[in-house]
Amino acid sequence: MVVTELMTIDDLAAYLKVSRRTIYEWLKQNKIPALKLVGQWRFKKDKIDEWMEQHSQT
Repeated sequence: MVVTELMTIDDLAAYLKVSRRTIYEWLKQNKIPALKLVGQWRFKKDKIDEWMEQHSQT
């Protein structure tokens, strides 16, 4: 069984070291992979890591 860590907006903001406001802006602009479960945003850590890798400027 594969366990995927789900993060809240607060968890994600801390993980990415950005503000909650930034996360909400990204959500509004569909810039970040997210799930809405029972009216609350959740983020899969592995999807966020993939997204960061794709959008990194190296």
